Amino acid sequence: MSESQTRPSNFIRQIIDKDLAQGVHTQVHTRFPPEPNGYLHIGHAKSICLNFGIAKDYQGLCNLRFDDTNPEKENMEYVEAIKEDVHWLGFQWAGEVCYSSDYFARLHAYAIELIEKGLAYVEELSADEIRQYRGTLTQPGQHSPYRTRSIDENLALFEKMRKGEFAEGKACLRAKIDMASPFMVMRDPVLYRVRFAHHHQTGDTWCIYPMYDFTHCISDAIEGITHSICTLEFQDNRRLYDWTLENISIECQPRQYEFSRLNLEYTLMSKRKLNQLVTEKWVSGWDDPRMPTISGLRRRGYTPSAVREFCHRIGVTKQENTIEMSALESCIRDDLNENAPRAMAVLDPVKVVIENFNGEMEMLSAPNHPNKPEMGIRSVPFTGEIWIEREDFREEANKKYKRLVMGKEVRLRNAYIIKALRCDKDVDGNITTLYCSYDPQTLGKDPEDGRKVKGVIHWVSVSSGLEAEFRLYNSLFLVPNPAASEEISSTINPDSLTVLRGFVEASLISASCEQGYQFERMGYFCADNKDSQTDALVFNRTVGLRDTWAKTEA
Repeated sequence: MSESQTRPSNFIRQIIDKDLAQGVHTQVHTRFPPEPNGYLHIGHAKSICLNFGIAKDYQGLCNLRFDDTNPEKENMEYVEAIKEDVHWLGFQWAGEVCYSSDYFARLHAYAIELIEKGLAYVEELSADEIRQYRGTLTQPGQHSPYRTRSIDENLALFEKMRKGEFAEGKACLRAKIDMASPFMVMRDPVLYRVRFAHHHQTGDTWCIYPMYDFTHCISDAIEGITHSICTLEFQDNRRLYDWTLENISIECQPRQYEFSRLNLEYTLMSKRKLNQLVTEKWVSGWDDPRMPTISGLRRRGYTPSAVREFCHRIGVTKQENTIEMSALESCIRDDLNENAPRAMAVLDPVKVVIENFNGEMEMLSAPNHPNKPEMGIRSVPFTGEIWIEREDFREEANKKYKRLVMGKEVRLRNAYIIKALRCDKDVDGNITTLYCSYDPQTLGKDPEDGRKVKGVIHWVSVSSGLEAEFRLYNSLFLVPNPAASEEISSTINPDSLTVLRGFVEASLISASCEQGYQFERMGYFCADNKDSQTDALVFNRTVGLRDTWAKTEA
């Protein structure tokens, strides 16, 4: 698979084209502004590809700015993880990393400017009282009894807030806009609140922190952002975005544009709910391969190009919709089918003894990719004892079964034809050892007597094979929309992870977690370098060879 080469067209790019043509802007400057309160997920990847992709295509700039105004939920672990995710996806931000906290002094000064203009006041109603006064979607709000305070009184009280002389929840700063507005966000929104929390960038310098809606637009203006792109849930907030910039003395006037967020079946797209999965230990961490986080996808074996291609395919619109999981898996399957080297692994092994093999270990050659000779060949040891998949042998089978059957033949991949002769079983009737013969004249060619052998199975030499743990991941959730359920626990798939122990060929001794492999007939896998309980190699299944989400008739 190659990533789409044509520049995508969408309504945001059409706006940019018009702005540039009319001279509204001479250079495009976007930003990606995550809050460092969790790891990024596939929905954020869509925003990353959009903002950084626009900057790249228009030879512009894109800032990475952390919206760090809520120190109680933020930390440097999340900051570093987000930076790694952006780099992994193949993007580089303009200049140094930015933080909203870089602008705390200027934001404070703009808040004072609004107070001096009679457009902000210190509120002493409780949070519950503020909600009651705000009204409903059908009923206008009521004015706070503190709304008519004088400018001097508000300035003094705001300074008292800044000095930490109000307890948390006892005072906040509100904009004075319109309590009868049909848009709830314009009914005197809170601009600042008191928080006695240590900040990962500013330490204990501040005990008042600005709200997102006040911070975001001013940060955009300070950085000279031309097109502030966000998701549709901020559509009504655009009114407050514009109001704030229109009422402070700042030259740059960015414009906000909204697009539909990514909704993906069988996943959650809420950092709060993903954090719940982590804290309640439904998963091993933010980078658990069952998580829709970018780090989880990376650990599962997804490639940056596959994620970028997925974001390109789903496009950018204002229409809310839900994407099928098969669309994401199709992108990584296409990528790995083209680029992943092949190898052999036996996940559920049964031993095969080739009775007429009397020689020493024989080194056979196998292509690393059947359609790409430039990827080279590898040496595969062949010995008188090998492992095959338990499901690849039956004592009896119909003609549709193309693998090994007692008394019949099958070809070993890149090796010889073998014939099943007899088997040993344990007390429960499980096969423990299969005894076969091989035809030494069939390496790379059909039998000379013209007999037809159609089946091909993979194998691993017992003496040189490496012990491995295989983690087979399925959907973490049983329902397409787990977010709609009141209890996450009721939607968890108990079979989301299956662990098998088997063997891989010797060439994988140095397998990298950054390299995907196709284990022949078993799927696409990548090495995992975390959480191994033994010295065995660990491989995560990225995706199967075929689409398992396709609807089939019963």
